Amino acid sequence: MAEKRDYYDVLGVSKNASQDEIKSAFRKLAKKYHPDISKEENAAEKFKECEEAYSVLSDEAKRKQYDQFGHAAFDQAQGFGGGQGGFSGFNAQDFDFSDIFDNIFGNSFGFGSSGGRGRNAKARGADRLIKVTLDFEEAVFGCDKELNLDVVEECSECSGKGGFDEETCSRCHGSGTITEQSRSIFGSFMSRTTCPDCNGTGKSFKKTCKYCGGTGRTIKNKTITVTIPAGVDNGNRLRLTGKGEAGTNGGPNGDLYLEFYIRDHKFYQRVEDDIYLKVPLTIVEATLGCKKTIPTLYGNIKLNIPAGANSGDKHRIKEKGIKNETNRHKGDMYVIIDVQTPDYLDREQKKILERLADTDLSNPEINKFNKFVKEN
Repeated sequence: MAEKRDYYDVLGVSKNASQDEIKSAFRKLAKKYHPDISKEENAAEKFKECEEAYSVLSDEAKRKQYDQFGHAAFDQAQGFGGGQGGFSGFNAQDFDFSDIFDNIFGNSFGFGSSGGRGRNAKARGADRLIKVTLDFEEAVFGCDKELNLDVVEECSECSGKGGFDEETCSRCHGSGTITEQSRSIFGSFMSRTTCPDCNGTGKSFKKTCKYCGGTGRTIKNKTITVTIPAGVDNGNRLRLTGKGEAGTNGGPNGDLYLEFYIRDHKFYQRVEDDIYLKVPLTIVEATLGCKKTIPTLYGNIKLNIPAGANSGDKHRIKEKGIKNETNRHKGDMYVIIDVQTPDYLDREQKKILERLADTDLSNPEINKFNKFVKEN
């Protein structure tokens, strides 16, 4: 059999550690190695080793014997034995494990002394998220939007209680929890679980509310009007305070979040708060230049297009983009030139172009390309 480790080393404390330090060390190790929850290798053996060390060091009389004689104080010759190695005296009931499970799992698993009170405490209702699709103009300028929602509310018939003629739960006697004893190869310990009869409220009713089926909440279909601010974009969210699900035990309602999705526009393209508009020009307009009517979000304007325009040329029109109420920013508008070649020419148009073809229509880019062709 392997030699036993020093009990102080097992718990990771000094030999002059206080009882509080010893208990705290054991609690941490119990959380780490308890076989019901630990996935570590050899957790059961390590937990048993910690139990043994704690049973000795937590008892002042046994601790004095151990400090004086070491492990020999508890071998079979001294009358403390109960099996190989001479240890069997620790009972898990001597240590309260409920707070360990509380810290690991929380009261939702029914452990710990606060389970009943937690179920009776006021609880905020859940938040909700719905997706709202807007037309391009609705997003740019803002709008009032009617939304049809299924809303979870406190039952008006029973005031959210779930029943009538309230009385103390007969199973848990109003505590909201029941105490159960669990057994394992390492002993037994007490734990508290949420009362299944009253779901932890400590109360029951002679008559269940038929309107809500005992849940205390109902679903109602409602139409609400929401003001959408100007400038919202894809993925933006708007919070409506208190429009989520109803709280429990008198707790506040949750919030409702609207997440926006914007339909594409036929001509405008949006990049953050800027607007891009592709403007087609004939080869004559592009060659000679022109004054072009540009439809902005705020009405038509005239834009001077210089002679010799090319596809991809960009013209900036300041503050004709989106006015965003959220960030107080107003974007710009960018006009992108798109020179179009005609699909069809009549006889007269062809003659005009043929006469032009006999003249020098080259520019620096054409000249560079022609030179490249000749050199290769």
